[in-house]
Amino acid sequence: MEITLELGAPSEQLRLFGPADAHLRMLRESLGVRFTARDRNLLISGNEADVTRAAEIIRKMQSRVSKGSSLDAEDVTELLERGSKRKAVFDKGSMSLSVYSSKNVIKPSTNGQRKYVEKMLSNDLTFCIGPAGTGKTYLAVAVAVSMLKSKQIRRIILARPAVEAGEKLGFLPGDLQEKVNPYLRPLFDALEDMMDFSQMRKFMELDVIEIIPLAFMRGRTLNESVVICDEAQNTSAMQMLMILTRLGRGSKMIITGDITQIDLRSNQRSGMIEAIETLRRIRGIGYVKLTQTDIVRHRLVQNIVRAYKRRRKNEGRDVR
Repeated sequence: MEITLELGAPSEQLRLFGPADAHLRMLRESLGVRFTARDRNLLISGNEADVTRAAEIIRKMQSRVSKGSSLDAEDVTELLERGSKRKAVFDKGSMSLSVYSSKNVIKPSTNGQRKYVEKMLSNDLTFCIGPAGTGKTYLAVAVAVSMLKSKQIRRIILARPAVEAGEKLGFLPGDLQEKVNPYLRPLFDALEDMMDFSQMRKFMELDVIEIIPLAFMRGRTLNESVVICDEAQNTSAMQMLMILTRLGRGSKMIITGDITQIDLRSNQRSGMIEAIETLRRIRGIGYVKLTQTDIVRHRLVQNIVRAYKRRRKNEGRDVR
C-alpha cells in the first residue's frame, strides 16, 4: 500500500524529518515502512496497517511543526507509543482486555462500557461519571493492569479522597495503612480480581502498584504510569487541580466518580464537576457518562438507582 502526503516549505520539512532524517528513521525502524521524498510530497509504502499508522503520525508531526511547536525525538517516540499502547492491550474485535488472573481477559458488557474503554485507551486524560455498579473503577483498573502486563507503563497509582460516606468513622486504630484501608478497599477488590494476592503484594512491595489517599499525591510527577482517581466527586477544586497536574510523560489519568453521591459539605462544590466544566473544550481529553443501563451488578441495583433518581426528581432535590 502507498500513501502520498503533501509537505510544507523546505524549512518545515527539515524540522519534520529531523536532523539527518532522524525522525523518519525512527518511524521506518518502528513500523517497517519506506519513505520517499519527492519535491513537496512524501510517499509512504508498506503494509496497509503500518502505512496508515505512519501517515497518521506524520500528520500529527506536521500539525506541530506548522504551529511552530517544538518537535524532537522524544515527541516522535511519544506519538509512536500512543498508538502501540492501544494496539497492545485492546482487541477491538473481541472487546477484551488482557490481565494477569486465570480469567485471562476482561470484556466490557454494555455499549457504554465499550465506549468508556475506547476513550481511556485513546486519550491521556479521561473523565467518567455514572451511578454505582456501572464498572467505572473496575474497567479503569483493568485498562491499567493490561497496560502494565504489556509493559507499556511501569506503574499503577490508585488514589481516593478520604471522605466518609455520611457517617463519621472517628479515630480508627492502627498505623496509617490500617487507617486508610477502609477508604481504599474497593480498589483492592478490583485488583484482586485481576491478579492473585501474592502477585499483587509483590507489586505493591516494589511500588509497581501504589494505592494511596489522594492527599499523598501532592508534589509528585508521575511518568510512564496509569493514575486512577476514584470517587473524584468528593474532591475539592484544589484537590482536583493538584491531581490533574501530576500527569507526567507517557502516562494516562482516569478520573471516575458518581456525581449523585457527593459527600462534601453542602457549601462545597465538587472539584470533578468544576473540572469537567472547565476543561470541556480541550482536545485530547475524553468524557464518558455511564447510565443505569450500564449497571452490571445484581439486577436490583439498576432498579434501586432508578427509584432513587425518580424520587429526587419528584421532590425537586438538588443531587449535585
